[in-house]
Amino acid sequence: MRKMNQLLLAAFLGSLAVFFLINWVLFHWEFSGDSREYRISLNRVEQALGEFEREKGRAPDSLEELNEFAAEETYPAIIKLQVLEHGVSAEDFRGNEDIPYTVTVTEYACYKIYYLFGKSSRGPIIFLVNGAAGCFFLLAWAVLFYVRQKILLPFFQLSQLPGELSKGNLTIPLKENKNRFFGKFIWGLDVLRENLEENKRRELKLQKEKKLLLLSLSHDIKTPLSAIHLYAQALCRNLYQEESKKQEIAGNIREKAEEIESYISEIVKASNEDFLEFQVENSEFYTGAALKQIRAYYQEKMALNQVEFIWGSCPDCLVRGDLDRLVEVVQNVVENAIKYGDGRKIEISSGREEEEYVILIQNTGCGLSRKDLPHVFDSFFRGSNVEKNPGSGLGLYICRQLMHLMEGEITAGIREVEGEVWMEVSVVLQLA
Repeated sequence: MRKMNQLLLAAFLGSLAVFFLINWVLFHWEFSGDSREYRISLNRVEQALGEFEREKGRAPDSLEELNEFAAEETYPAIIKLQVLEHGVSAEDFRGNEDIPYTVTVTEYACYKIYYLFGKSSRGPIIFLVNGAAGCFFLLAWAVLFYVRQKILLPFFQLSQLPGELSKGNLTIPLKENKNRFFGKFIWGLDVLRENLEENKRRELKLQKEKKLLLLSLSHDIKTPLSAIHLYAQALCRNLYQEESKKQEIAGNIREKAEEIESYISEIVKASNEDFLEFQVENSEFYTGAALKQIRAYYQEKMALNQVEFIWGSCPDCLVRGDLDRLVEVVQNVVENAIKYGDGRKIEISSGREEEEYVILIQNTGCGLSRKDLPHVFDSFFRGSNVEKNPGSGLGLYICRQLMHLMEGEITAGIREVEGEVWMEVSVVLQLA
């Protein structure tokens, strides 16, 4: 921001310097001008002198008297009229003036007519040039000031926000701003802040619940473990001689082991429960809006990766679900196709099937084994075709959860076409 202020000051001072330089040049430049103006004035003066002498029978005493005689006439280039009698010396005619003049001799007198040669147009030219330069400088400075106030200043105010969000300062909401450049950006950042704050709150709650569960189960497991330990010691020391008593102790040990198994089952069940919460806002939208985003994003990316991107028939239909979440699901599936396919072909098509709308994403080079196919939507599952590709095994799991929340479905399959193995994923939506 400081640099912008310095730039504005430099622009202002520079414009002033250029403005004064232009004026200096204009005032010191001898304009050649157009000679017609002073020639017209000289002809008019000579005609007026002839008329004055014919009517008055004498020569006028000055330019003012001539002007009064010819009240309607004007001589813009004439500045002085000197009347000399016949027989004056050459010095009187020559003089030493710097102002140009001409000599006219009539029956009554000799006249020296002083005029402005080529300088009469200086005033309008100076005014025009100064006006144009002033307008240009004002416009340039106004644009710079507008950029400072409407773009750079709001951006400077927002520049520290990402750092604050990274530090976990999420409680202070952003002020609403109707700025045409940053209004939507500020709104998006505020939504991001709210989501981060909500995720942080849920994470803390989840961690607390996990700790309480582990503490509770740990405490509960200690009791049967202690009992098993005592029974085992009794058996080792041969404290029970009767066979019936030994059978009773064995039954107790089995009972306590089953109790421990039940606690372990609770832990496993808790670990398998949904650990991610998804927010879906279902409404009616046209599939074309989602597919248009997918096509615009991946067309250039596929070309850069030299993957043949086939876009099949995709009729526009009104469906029910969450537009943004649908785009997220399709993007996740396409990214998997890029990552785990052979990089030759990826095809997207869609269409209406009875009361459903199906988006089909296919890719060549499927390396997934058929025994892995039923588990591809399980959490943390990674197929035998992952090789060294990084991943968490949650992508398709999240896709399935989102589709279920949208009252839809997602399925996967493997098919062979002319000896070529294709992986296909179907995203199913309900028609509105």
